[in-house]
Amino acid sequence: MGEPRIKRMFDAVREHKRPGLIVFVTAGFPDMDATLEIVPALVAAGADAVELGVPFSDPLAEGPVIQESSFRSLQNGTSLEDCLNAAGTLRDKIPDTPLILMGYYNPIYTYGLVPFADRCQQSGVDGLIVVDLPGFEATPMTAECKARNISMIPLLAPTSTDDSIKEACTGASGFVYCISVTGVTGARDQVSGRSFELLDRVKKYTDLPLAVGFGISNRTHVEEVGDNAEGAIVGSALIKVMLDSPREELVERASRFVAGLAGVMLST
Repeated sequence: MGEPRIKRMFDAVREHKRPGLIVFVTAGFPDMDATLEIVPALVAAGADAVELGVPFSDPLAEGPVIQESSFRSLQNGTSLEDCLNAAGTLRDKIPDTPLILMGYYNPIYTYGLVPFADRCQQSGVDGLIVVDLPGFEATPMTAECKARNISMIPLLAPTSTDDSIKEACTGASGFVYCISVTGVTGARDQVSGRSFELLDRVKKYTDLPLAVGFGISNRTHVEEVGDNAEGAIVGSALIKVMLDSPREELVERASRFVAGLAGVMLST
């Protein structure tokens, strides 16, 4: 069930007075076996929720790091169906951890909204982020998700108008993804102050937890975000670690990176 798992996660981190750590992994990178191995390891290392990225040929919101992981996954032949199958396998491995599918609308539309929503439910997907689906066009997708208790999680940017924020929040559930900067994904030296201005604007229209992503790359960033929002989302910095790691050291290096973000000491 989507909402309960996501809600329980945010309730738990709120009780411990810390932000939820949400990590992004491109499904099928460097291969699907690696995805199925690394996601449970990242949860064990301190990740509170996982975004499973569906590779797409034209990822307009992604910087070069995530683009590269998406390209390699597509070279492996990874399809939307493969990602849904992976989600189902991961649900058995991480039964209590929110699992969020993140991708672009074209593959979903091609698959069909109803069969896609059915497969998400069957696979135990808790939430859905559709990067290029604005709130004013999201009503059909939101309705299918709501009918299956899958959270529809909107993306909002510093350039979002108050009207678009209000509209996006009306159909939202689970949490709201607040982009820290204008532009594409990628690790940055510091968290943009504009993200905190955006949080204040979004809070006028929703009581849902807010999570900040784009540019979060170290423990200091996570703590800084935690002073203003309920969640920190780390994608490019983690994928960069994976890109730089030999396959045999991939899980260990990625796990240690996530443990550092979470402020957790892993045993040697």
